[in-house]
Amino acid sequence: MTQFKPISLNDAYVLLTTENTDAVLLDIRDHQAFQLAHSPLAFHLTNETMIDLLNTVEFEQPIVVMCYHGISSQGAAQYLINQGYESVYSLDGGFTAWQREGLPTVTME
Repeated sequence: MTQFKPISLNDAYVLLTTENTDAVLLDIRDHQAFQLAHSPLAFHLTNETMIDLLNTVEFEQPIVVMCYHGISSQGAAQYLINQGYESVYSLDGGFTAWQREGLPTVTME
């Protein structure tokens, strides 16, 4: 059985920002947390947006799943593997690490 892979913040950022990559960043945090701050690269994955994901992201596209600290994203990443996605990663450290490293963030003003 295929499993998701953990990915470091640095490796994830390179994957997501390299030209000609079609990698997708999914943020699975709750609505309020996502509204307060999120990566400009992130698609907010919720129960309501799952169909949009399935309709727009190809099974071959790399996916990086982000949560608060890198724990909940592991279950979501494995779920996506089970749905047929081939390259799914769980972001080590989650959004907390993203912010701590000063990576691009959209914040509510």
